Amino acid sequence: MKADPSVQRSLLDLAKVDAELSRLEHRRRTMPELAQIEETEKSLRAKKDALVSVRTQVSDLDREVTRQEREVESVRARGDRDRKLLESGSVSAKQLTDLEHELNSLQRRQSALEDDLLELMERREALELDAQRTGAEVDKAEQELADARSRMAEALTDIDTSKARRDADRAALLPRFGDDLLALYEKVRAQKGIGAALLRARRCGACQLDIDRNAIAEIKAAPEDAVMRCENCGAILVRTMESGL
Repeated sequence: MKADPSVQRSLLDLAKVDAELSRLEHRRRTMPELAQIEETEKSLRAKKDALVSVRTQVSDLDREVTRQEREVESVRARGDRDRKLLESGSVSAKQLTDLEHELNSLQRRQSALEDDLLELMERREALELDAQRTGAEVDKAEQELADARSRMAEALTDIDTSKARRDADRAALLPRFGDDLLALYEKVRAQKGIGAALLRARRCGACQLDIDRNAIAEIKAAPEDAVMRCENCGAILVRTMESGL
């Protein structure tokens, strides 16, 4: 294959643009914000699950507190009724003994229920504090996630802007090349990552390997418009005054 030396040198400009496009694509795939967002989303889900759990426990305790309060009130009301009956003086001696015994039992029962109720309320207070802390952690994680997403959006905008410029540069370069030369360049680039590189000081600029003497002699003897390729990586070798031929 043959191509004007100036056209071959333009391949270096195309390769430079393509290298920048590759870097931009790599940057898009490996943005630190992606890992941060994934980690923050995972943390946020865990914190939200914890918040749901603690709120469920608070709700369960609220029902238990309400039930316990009703039971305390029931025992208190029964005790008040028994005391009024005692104070009325209208009960027999046997009824009096039974009422006094029942009042003692009710007092013990009320005291035990009130102790249980106090313990429930203390547990609920602790859980409510836990819910507040967890809720604050959820809010913080949500803000961190929003900030990371905002930074990622800014970075993506910057990448997209740079890519649009490089795409325009590439589109402006393509008309310089013949179909055969461009097809070869694209084929090599698809296989090796770099389609063309400068031959500098007898070294391939794509694979960074030295070209052996026989290949160098062949390249040196080839016409200026001959399209030469690296024997190691297959990239198109562009010859200039830096090639050391």
